[in-house]
Amino acid sequence: MKTRVHPDRRAFVAAASLAMILPASACAEEGETWDGFKTRYLQPDGRVVDNGNGGISHTEGQGWAMLLAEAHEDRETFDRVWAWTNTNLARSDVRLFSWRYDPAAQPPVTDPNNATDGDIFIAWALLRAADRWRNEDYARASADIRGAIGRGLVAQIAGRSVLLPGLEGFASAEGVIYNPSYFVLPALKLFADRDPQGPWHAVIAGGLELADLALFGESALPSDWVFIGVDGRLAPAAGRQPRFSFDAIRAPFYLVWGGEKKRRQVRTISDFWRKGFKDDKRPPAWVDVMTGETAPYTLSNGGAAVAAVVMADNGVGKWKAEDPNYYSSVLQLLAAASRKDMGRRRIGL
Repeated sequence: MKTRVHPDRRAFVAAASLAMILPASACAEEGETWDGFKTRYLQPDGRVVDNGNGGISHTEGQGWAMLLAEAHEDRETFDRVWAWTNTNLARSDVRLFSWRYDPAAQPPVTDPNNATDGDIFIAWALLRAADRWRNEDYARASADIRGAIGRGLVAQIAGRSVLLPGLEGFASAEGVIYNPSYFVLPALKLFADRDPQGPWHAVIAGGLELADLALFGESALPSDWVFIGVDGRLAPAAGRQPRFSFDAIRAPFYLVWGGEKKRRQVRTISDFWRKGFKDDKRPPAWVDVMTGETAPYTLSNGGAAVAAVVMADNGVGKWKAEDPNYYSSVLQLLAAASRKDMGRRRIGL
């Protein structure tokens, strides 16, 4: 079975390298804007282009764009992104989405496997849009996707309900591979509110336990990918870099967005980052949780924006201008959207 390979973050690394030479005190208040993001990364047909990955698109990016369009009350953009996503990435066998679209390949979708975080964001965005614009089509589509996630992507392992990262390639007789950044707590809380008989309360309970336990090394940080054994053993997943990196930085962000700012994971990551935000410097973009080796470059503007939310420290999240990199840009916008949500106390927080 094929295992989904997560998009790399080459351009994010380049942006992080640039951020390393810009002192934090030189950064202005003005950062990424929704209009600027759309101009650089959104095609007229609704496809979001990840310029750090050879111009591909993925369900993660499509779902994020839908969520941001709803947050900015931009229904025209929401409809374009949703229509493209549903037309080009929807699977015919189950109400999930193939995770990757490469315009240079024939056919553009070569791997039918899904990415659970992308599916969650699409379903979450549709549900929020249904509430905002009183649209039953959005509500039905969200319910169908939530049902498919609940039926096919929730595994029982060592007494916990956990989300599998995809339909194929993440479960074996020995255990499962888990991605902490796919535990999108504010979305799951809203799902639980709307589907109280679904698996969401159990998934939330299991994910919160793992947020407290799946922490490794001297700094007690999560790795991007975690192995959960049938006996309950937790370890960085074999065959992957044991790093707190471009995926795992989102894990505490989603916890805080979901109202769990006192979790151990949030505390340990905040402590690690706080040590790096000193003397106009930023923390490293990644750290090997087993050896302590760190990246030779720092968090990008988007990474700093996420860290500011996690640490509840606005001073570390200031940046100079719009980013030339998709991933850093979208993290900035998601950080701003989370602040808006938390200020309004929307359902699911």
